[in-house]
This record gives sequence, structure tokens and C-alpha cells, in this order.
Amino acid sequence: MKTNHFITGDAIEELKKLPDSNVDLICTDPPYNLGKDYGNNIDWKQWHEYEKFTLDWLTESRRVLKDTGSIYVFMGVKFVSRLFLMLQELGFHFNGWITWHYTQGMGRKKGFSPRHEDILYFTKSDNFTFNIDDIRIPQKYYRERNNMSGANPGDVWEFSHVHYSNPERVNHPTQKPEALMKRIISASSNKGDLIVDPFAGSGTTCVVANFLSRKWIGVDINPDYAKMSEERIKEEMNILDSFDPREQRIPRNLKVRNNNQASLLAEKT
Repeated sequence: MKTNHFITGDAIEELKKLPDSNVDLICTDPPYNLGKDYGNNIDWKQWHEYEKFTLDWLTESRRVLKDTGSIYVFMGVKFVSRLFLMLQELGFHFNGWITWHYTQGMGRKKGFSPRHEDILYFTKSDNFTFNIDDIRIPQKYYRERNNMSGANPGDVWEFSHVHYSNPERVNHPTQKPEALMKRIISASSNKGDLIVDPFAGSGTTCVVANFLSRKWIGVDINPDYAKMSEERIKEEMNILDSFDPREQRIPRNLKVRNNNQASLLAEKT
């Protein structure tokens, strides 16, 4: 099976071509059925059509995942509760409902402006990959009981959008931040594992998987997006286009503690 390439094609049909139990991680941002224009197709189906479409690609995703595999699915608020139930009905094991909070978004005059997206995290079984030490963030305070190698980032993540003025921005309406994908891929896969994104879009999942020495396959129905993603892969990746602001913090009382230790040491000598 060929890996590390983008495929122009229908997600369901391309998933059908993959062998059973061969994929370590599926991380994807499928259409939300909100009428968005994706160049050669409009993201709009009748409710029952969208449900069937989702059921079909999820069924194939479960088939191709290893028993130790995981799936992360981005979804908008209008369908996320139904998606949650569908994943459970298909036999996936629930492991997290992640809130991606961002500071910029669409404005509303009647109602609250949306400032988050949901990411559903399920596994194929109870025996799954999760590398907590690869995703820890600095503690807020120093405490003896805390693991000072870092804290679990929790299930509310703050990453800014890849703003249209960002030089890393490409011509895709729903480009996801690289640092967000890095957290997912680092947590739920190991070097050499196979990552699949059946709705590759701007290619961020595959770009980050490649950067982290994973194998990958990206599928998108728009040939222009597939070509654009291929160009992104060729570029050297030196710095991520986003970050979790908590990653830059230093425990607030760590400096005081270190000073006290230095004073005690001086007294002893």
C-alpha cells in the first residue's frame, strides 16, 4: 500500500480501498453541511443524505483502524451531538469531547458569537495509544505533588485561527492550526505509524504527520486542494503557524522556590 501521498477522490470510495485494521490514527475535518463553497462542490445535503454520508465514511474508518487506533473528528455545533451518537452506535469507544476555543470568529447581533469548535475523540478499543509525556504543558504553579515535567493539557484547547493575514495561510476556507494537529498526532500515534485524513482540505494533518515522522495518506475530492497540499509538503517546516499560549508559561512561584533553595544552600555552606 502506497503511503505519504495525496489522493484526489471521494473519501468513502478511497477508504474502501484501504485494507482492514491497518491505520493507527484518523484525524479529519469533514464538511459540516453548512453550505460552504469548496471550489468544485458545495457542502449542502438534505439531513438524511448527510447522515448517510457520515455513517458511510465512519463505517469505513472503523474498518481500516487498528484495534489500538483512534479517531478525532472536528464538527460544528449543528451536527456534533448526532455525530457523537453515531460513533457510539458504530462501536467506537468514547474518550474525549475536546473544545477548541479561539479568540476570533463570526459576529452575531442576535445570539452569542461562536468562538469554538468541537473535536470528538474516540478509540476502536480500550487498548489505545496515548503519549501523555509528548503533550504536557508547563505547570501553572510549582507544587510538590505536581508532575513538574508538565501538566495534561485538558480538553479545552486555545489555538488561534490561521488568520487570513498569516503568511502560512493557504487558499482553503477551513485551514486548521498546525500546533493543534501536532498535539493530536503526538498524543495518539508513534513515529512510523500511519495517519489518514479522508477530508484533507488544506493538508495540515498530513503536513504535521510528515513533520513528526509518521506515514500518512490524505484524500480530498478537490484536485486543486490536493495539489496545494502537495506543495505544502515540499516546503521546509521550521516553526508552527500557531501555539497554545500555556506552553510559554513558567510556574509562578518556581522562581521564589529556587531563591529559597539557594538561600538554604548558602546557610549550610
